[in-house]
Amino acid sequence: MPHNVQGPGTERDELRADCANCSGLCCVALTLTRSADFAVDKEAGQPCRNLQEDFRCGIHTELRTRGFPGCTVYDCFGAGQKVSREIFAGRDWRGDRETARQMFQVFPVVRQLHELLWYLTETLSLAPAKPLYGEARRLLDETERLSRLPADASAELDVAAHRETVAELLHQVSARVRATAPRPKNGKKRDRRGADLIGARLRGADLRGADLRGAYLIAADLSGADLRLADLIGADFRDADVSGADLTDSLFLTQAQLNAARGDAATRLPSALRRPAHWDR
Repeated sequence: MPHNVQGPGTERDELRADCANCSGLCCVALTLTRSADFAVDKEAGQPCRNLQEDFRCGIHTELRTRGFPGCTVYDCFGAGQKVSREIFAGRDWRGDRETARQMFQVFPVVRQLHELLWYLTETLSLAPAKPLYGEARRLLDETERLSRLPADASAELDVAAHRETVAELLHQVSARVRATAPRPKNGKKRDRRGADLIGARLRGADLRGADLRGAYLIAADLSGADLRLADLIGADFRDADVSGADLTDSLFLTQAQLNAARGDAATRLPSALRRPAHWDR
């Protein structure tokens, strides 16, 4: 039986990046380190060499082939447009140095808060978590309020403390939802939180209800695996093969995680997420 229900909190359109209404903040505010993900080093506050005058990426359709796959997996959860259009009312970082300094401080803060909003909104769609809806709604409203603070107050916000409070609730939500998963026939433990599963061979594995929070699944073979009701918050899916895997009803999965993985047309996804374009290539 599906554990996602329709109702308040299921709409997450405002938590999706809208680059057309952002002043290219992720291309300026963040630090890039030359690696397999980025072809160049770039300090925070320095515009990426590929950023155009209209704030669009000059190599958007070629990022993977030009050495910038890390850009294709980044997700601001809609923080970019909120900072650009709401908090700074359409002003951009090119106007003056002080505006730029504030925007670059505020953007990472709002991005973290929007990620929490994504998880809290999902919580309000999970039937087994119904006893926790009240607290989830309270935290969602508070997180939304914090995400709209003026620039000076936002820059001073203790985001880590707020994340801890939300994390405790999400842990309770996870436990309630995962408890409804069938018990594994092989008797193997479901708690793989933070586990090193780099390159693991998990083809066709029954991972229903597993706690994979923060697990390292880099280059793991998850093809055909059943990940329904598995807690995937913070799991590292870079280059993981999820071809044919079932990710419907998985918990706290994000678009960035999917974008980092390799899948195909047979991969089953939660309704709130989109199949990455590069999976079809």
